[in-house]
Amino acid sequence: MSLTTCTVHVTTKQERNIFISGELAKALRLSKSKQLQLQVGSQSVTLPARYIKKAGLHLYLPQSVIASIKLPRLGPCLASSGNGKEIRLGPVIGVLTNTTGTTAGPFGSRTPFIRSIMQPGERKSYHVAFSPKDVNWQQGTVSGYLLLPEGGWVRKTVPLPDVVYNRLPSRKAEKMESTEIFKQRFVKRNIPLFNWGFFDKWDVYRLLENDPVFKFVPESVLNPTAMQIKELLENHKFIYLKPTAGSLGIGIYRITYSQGRGYFVRYRRSGKNVLLRFNKFDGLVKMLGVNRGKLNNYVIQQGIRLIEIDSCPIDFRFHMTKNGNNEWVVAAIGAKKAGKGSVTTHLRNGGQLMTAEQALKQVYGGRSESILTKMKETSIELAKAIEHNYNHPLGELGFDLGIDQNEQTWMFEANAKPGRSIFKHPGLKQQDKASLANVYDHCVYLSRFRARRDS
Repeated sequence: MSLTTCTVHVTTKQERNIFISGELAKALRLSKSKQLQLQVGSQSVTLPARYIKKAGLHLYLPQSVIASIKLPRLGPCLASSGNGKEIRLGPVIGVLTNTTGTTAGPFGSRTPFIRSIMQPGERKSYHVAFSPKDVNWQQGTVSGYLLLPEGGWVRKTVPLPDVVYNRLPSRKAEKMESTEIFKQRFVKRNIPLFNWGFFDKWDVYRLLENDPVFKFVPESVLNPTAMQIKELLENHKFIYLKPTAGSLGIGIYRITYSQGRGYFVRYRRSGKNVLLRFNKFDGLVKMLGVNRGKLNNYVIQQGIRLIEIDSCPIDFRFHMTKNGNNEWVVAAIGAKKAGKGSVTTHLRNGGQLMTAEQALKQVYGGRSESILTKMKETSIELAKAIEHNYNHPLGELGFDLGIDQNEQTWMFEANAKPGRSIFKHPGLKQQDKASLANVYDHCVYLSRFRARRDS
């Protein structure tokens, strides 16, 4: 396959021809055939080809052709050819999300985030953001939102994309049968869709339980009984109770057992940290509502004694992305220091954000670099293992990792649609851009816009 960039123009000529500059024909190794197939996303047309003497990589199309193939915009894009008798323009990258129906802020509070996804490739590819209701399967089109050069938005009907990056924000909506059927329709059309849906905490445990990386996962039990809670507390001295579909640290309990002193429970209620003590286990069980089904859809997880700064535990958010070579890379790492009395290290619960280098240097001094290298290696092992055991393509993952007092790395959470709160740290601005560039490059890879590798 030959790959290059080109600039698409409109021509005032009335003939339904494709006009191709000599340099573009040479770069794409076109066969100089009289007919060429022109393809954009799911739309294609076969037209007479005219080769013109014009410096540069240029393609000229009549307005009628632009309308029939629903070209998202004029200007620069990637162009590829597999057999010398066709030209693919694009790729058309779809961002699946929720829309508000207004061009002022088409994605509500998430509009800046969707804009940031589109920016890395805005002058090389076509991006369209859309919701499930915006797809016309019969016509093979999407009526979605395109980012304008000045930063605004325009709603336009374009071809079905070459690849779809799933950023639907609702766990509830993604579990609906209609959403599952909708996503499967892309698969049936051989359109890659990655980041299929949210992980539940127990999903990840089950994915990895027969994999060598399972050694990095704390012991966990789904829907624990009172007896299982007691047993894990006796074995590990403290545990976490987490809702399987939870996020942002909401609904988490940290329970500690101290012989002679009883059971201590930390959790967050109405924006404040709460600490309760129970002399007897029965009191703890009653408060948690174990026998009333209150812990259905909860996971109990072994507590790990993490490394600390100022007597506050720290863990690490690893933002993983796939790149243009389909390889997992560590795009960014944020260290999160728990707030005083907080059950988690979440920033909204009083946690403090640091760079990994800052945090590890305070704990390990001159050994911090080797510790960080080891954690990066572990994170890539974990990403590969989850992808290997998962049924759908992944292009992005978020891991919450911790280091215990013996320098063992542990994975507490894996997120298929990681948040980006760590990128608020000024020291991670460059990594923010790099992570989005990786996602764009991976979209190009999945859309099969790749250069020929000559031997």
